[in-house]
Amino acid sequence: MAYQKNITITHPTMGNFVSETFVDDVQFKLFLQMIHACIELDKDLTYFNGKSLLVHIPTKVLKECVVLGKSTDVTLSEYAIGKMSQIEA
Repeated sequence: MAYQKNITITHPTMGNFVSETFVDDVQFKLFLQMIHACIELDKDLTYFNGKSLLVHIPTKVLKECVVLGKSTDVTLSEYAIGKMSQIEA
């Protein structure tokens, strides 16, 4: 049994800004800490994953968002199917 961690940043009027999935606990915690630090220190959230995702959310907009981080149980086969779907997309 594996754990899949999801982070979603949703604005009430603009919709979803970020919906990221992590398998590594360290990356999940670092991403959550980065979001928390941006909110607490009044800094813009800017993130680039090095491949395909660039996110820049100004502080004013970020403070209006709902940030959800959750961990769900997935079987190894569900995880593999999810990875194949991401590769095909």
